[in-house]
Amino acid sequence: MSTQIKNRKGIEPVAQVLCEKVKGLRKEKGWTLESFSEISGVSRSMLSQIERGQANPTLAVACKIAKAFSISVGELVDEPWTASAIEVIRRDDPAFLFRNDSQCKIRTLSPLNMEKNIEFYELSISPHAQLQSGAHFEGAREFITVEKGSVEIIAGVDSSVLREGDSAHYRGDVEHCIKNTDSVEAVCFLVVSYS
Repeated sequence: MSTQIKNRKGIEPVAQVLCEKVKGLRKEKGWTLESFSEISGVSRSMLSQIERGQANPTLAVACKIAKAFSISVGELVDEPWTASAIEVIRRDDPAFLFRNDSQCKIRTLSPLNMEKNIEFYELSISPHAQLQSGAHFEGAREFITVEKGSVEIIAGVDSSVLREGDSAHYRGDVEHCIKNTDSVEAVCFLVVSYS
């Protein structure tokens, strides 16, 4: 006789966590079951059964699913004792691309699943383009470092030009703007702090 505790639906708790986690991660990525099947190498029908809590995957299948999401098997079942102490954000992961158009590209470098009062971004601003922002919450500050090119920071009525290697911090609770003043792409790292 099994000693596993089952919930009202008759699904073991780990399987319930797994089915909800897999479905949630797939939807976050914007994948259909077909595309998820192609990416993971697991059949569409097996993935559908897992998401509905009708199948318990083998370790091999769980590993394929975890690999597709770039996480560990422990993270897939939310077991903190098996989770890695390192969370990696891959450069080409589209889930972390906040904006990408002719003016600028903003890539989030902070984990999306964390409750946080600090956000970390990589900005790529096209030549002579700008990133205009309204006022954030009261007390918000922005910290910027220019990796490549030059930018002009405008915060309220104040402005300053930064060149490669320069850093600045300024109020984020007033209208502010980061302008690329050069004819080459500017690359910056931006930290937004909400205190």
